[in-house]
Amino acid sequence: MKLLVVGGGGREHAIIKKLKENKNVEDIFALPGNGGIAADATCVDIGAKDIEGIVKFAVEQKIDFAVVAPDDPLVLGCVDALQEAGIPAFGPNKAAAIIEGSKVFSKNLMKKYGIPTAQYEVFTDEKSALSYLETCPIPTVIKADGLALGKGVIIAETREEAKNAVVSMMEEKIFGESGSNIVIEEFLTGPEVSVLSFTDGNIVVPMVSSMDHKRALDGDKGLNTGGMGTVAPNPYYTKDVADRCMKEIFLPTIEAMKKEGREFRGCLYFGLMITENGPKVIEYNCRFGDPETQVVLPLLDSDLLDIMMATAEGRLTEDMVKFADDSACCVVMASEGYPKSYEKGFPITVDDDFEGTLYIAGAKKKDDGTVVTNGGRVLGVVSRKTTLKEAVDEAYRQVQKVHFENAYYRKDIGARALAAKEK
Repeated sequence: MKLLVVGGGGREHAIIKKLKENKNVEDIFALPGNGGIAADATCVDIGAKDIEGIVKFAVEQKIDFAVVAPDDPLVLGCVDALQEAGIPAFGPNKAAAIIEGSKVFSKNLMKKYGIPTAQYEVFTDEKSALSYLETCPIPTVIKADGLALGKGVIIAETREEAKNAVVSMMEEKIFGESGSNIVIEEFLTGPEVSVLSFTDGNIVVPMVSSMDHKRALDGDKGLNTGGMGTVAPNPYYTKDVADRCMKEIFLPTIEAMKKEGREFRGCLYFGLMITENGPKVIEYNCRFGDPETQVVLPLLDSDLLDIMMATAEGRLTEDMVKFADDSACCVVMASEGYPKSYEKGFPITVDDDFEGTLYIAGAKKKDDGTVVTNGGRVLGVVSRKTTLKEAVDEAYRQVQKVHFENAYYRKDIGARALAAKEK
């Protein structure tokens, strides 16, 4: 089979490595891919948002199955365009991808169908939003309505911070048109849990839970990033919590989307907070999370391609999806200065005795074959072991064997999860 994977980050590298395990896969094309992905797939210089270019390439190459991984092309209707051209594809169509494409849509969906989430208000003009901030509870959370590379959420600790966030989104347009409408919502407290799930629009099959570390600095300090590391499973996601989530959140969400005429087929990501009043939805994503995918897929014992094809064709069953009882840890190595300004173009070297798994996120391959840094998050070092402590310890051992100038990584990935397991 000839496969096509749209995207070019660490998540896509993890997906490609897993798809390669299927013995029927002959070729995988990554559009656009990156310098590290090039070791596992043929990279083609077609951007993830170039829907016309993607479809043209897929048709010309007679692609058997496509996987659309990032949010932008899904929201733009890449799956619809591929399917119209006769190319089977994994991922939600444009109508369903709005669950991530618009925070206003997803919050209103949860309110309409009684799915537990934070209380919120929607604003379409700056004056009304600023007026609301005069009296609303603080801290509060301000979210841009549209896509913003995972950075369109600001947690404001003071009224001044909240007002600055509104001005920056609605007036200064730091997130472009994504900030034309905003959501201001209640600040929830409790452990966060990420749960990716396969759904064919009828059943939901959750994957192993994970814990992301979004802040740039140790101790969950500093700016929000796309994710500095992950562990799986998440110790806060107990069987009781999982049962409640299935009954109160997962199935109701799938049914709600179906009732809205937006049947969701693909990977639906549930960003949850376990509050004192039970689990609540912080956000939905219409695709695999990054870097959650980098710890979830290494624990998948089933065949990913078989699952994806069944999902796309509406014939998914629970017994198709099996996960190991092991644990995994991903430590993201970034460029110093991320998520603000940073230098790139430094050679990446790996010691001969490296024993982990590398998922490359931001790198390019030079004409002489050298792979150099080309992004804020450069790569993820992943270890899978029997216990979470073993996985964390091993990931950090392997990090020492990967080198590039100005490398930066958090030293406490998994610390919160390990502390929770000891309680």
